[in-house]
Amino acid sequence: MSSERFDCHYCKDSLLGKKYIMKEDTQYCTKCYENLFANCCEGCSSPIGCNNKDLSYKDRHWHELCFKCAKCSRSLVEKAFAAKDELLMCTECYANDYSSKCSTCKKTIMPGSRKMEYKGNSWHETCFLCHRCQQPIGTKSFIPKDTGYFCVVCFEKQFAYQCCACKKAITTGGVTYQDKPWHRECFLCISCRKQLSGQRFTSRENYPYCLDCFSNLYAKKCVGCTKPITSLAGAKYISFEERQWHSECFTCMQCSVSLVGRGFLTQRDNILCTDCGREK
Repeated sequence: MSSERFDCHYCKDSLLGKKYIMKEDTQYCTKCYENLFANCCEGCSSPIGCNNKDLSYKDRHWHELCFKCAKCSRSLVEKAFAAKDELLMCTECYANDYSSKCSTCKKTIMPGSRKMEYKGNSWHETCFLCHRCQQPIGTKSFIPKDTGYFCVVCFEKQFAYQCCACKKAITTGGVTYQDKPWHRECFLCISCRKQLSGQRFTSRENYPYCLDCFSNLYAKKCVGCTKPITSLAGAKYISFEERQWHSECFTCMQCSVSLVGRGFLTQRDNILCTDCGREK
């Protein structure tokens, strides 16, 4: 009784006692398998046989001995590498040819390293330091000034004005009064504490006042309506014997005709037009 045959699926040679390779439940002799299925090496252009390791990268294949840096020829097996224009290079060769240099230490920034870039310059992350405290800025906010870079805290300490009211840094806007800086929200009327930024105000003894407070505290009072008379708001007034009237309040006590620009008579504390005065 003859034994069952066990042949190569492609060339039909017997595989009994020989090395063979299974692919999708089908057996092949090593020669047929390599001719039919072996990948071509990118380095030497020869098939990658069954007895060799097949190293692959992005659908490209190499013999283990052919997988090396295109520039210095060092093996890339189990080492970091980078690709440039279809060529594989060790990280050192790639960095020397293509990587940027750190603006602080002048050394190459290796591929894969954390780095900082700003306006065409590059730094190792640990080399991008605040010009004042010399601590790495990392991913925190920073402010460029002259030729240096500052973390926000150091910039405020070194360059920002300090509000003379709260003593904290003024980073945006602000108000200058008597050559001193103030936050807008800190520049207040000394009397009512209303914010004066963007409002008309005046001062007395170096203290700022809103117009209402200044008028109530210091302006002369109208004899007619008893309200303050202030020229700050552009009001016109009449003055007579240390008494003052708003222009619109300077009227005859009896007939209420305006006395502005007209003659008048006095009767005790009252003022009268000449017609009403004669009747008396």
